[in-house]
Amino acid sequence: MKILLAEDQAMVRTALASLMQLETDYEVDEASDGREAKEKLQRNTYDVLLTDIEMPHLSGLELVQWVKQAQPDVRCVIMTTFNRAGYIKRAIDAGVNGFLLKDAPIKVLISSLQQVIAGQQVISNELLMQAIGHQDPLTERERQALRLAGEGLSTQVIAQKLFIAEGTARNYLSEAISKMHASNRVEAARIAHQKGWL
Repeated sequence: MKILLAEDQAMVRTALASLMQLETDYEVDEASDGREAKEKLQRNTYDVLLTDIEMPHLSGLELVQWVKQAQPDVRCVIMTTFNRAGYIKRAIDAGVNGFLLKDAPIKVLISSLQQVIAGQQVISNELLMQAIGHQDPLTERERQALRLAGEGLSTQVIAQKLFIAEGTARNYLSEAISKMHASNRVEAARIAHQKGWL
């Protein structure tokens, strides 16, 4: 069994990889962010991708979406410290095979991986309860525009990055601000991020 572990916090990644190798006969390869994980997936064959959500360059959710398109045989498990309803909904929509909390004991992680490898979907009950009743109101384009606005980019730059007219970018942002019941784009981005919708 070959696992790719994508986690940007070096101490967490190394500890987790060591624990998995101690407890199982799995071969564990490591990636320090989403981009490196994608490159390794393109060069090697893995059975399971075990990934954090919030990473530089490419988030765990974006990585899972790519894997499900490019390598549908690879099982994808997300682990997170963030108990955000929006993340869970988006992960399930992306076709994730497992969604676990990082603070779960190693035995739970390994048991969940075994279930995923056997073809089951494993979602932490605590995370599932959070997800019920929390609908993500943003469209994909509004999410992209709001994410860029949260990085402090101007409407003009956002429009260029999304290959849309400046007026269209402004419309996406005003819709997102309205849906978040926020007074401006920065506050809207903060609220959406807290809920796991960005």
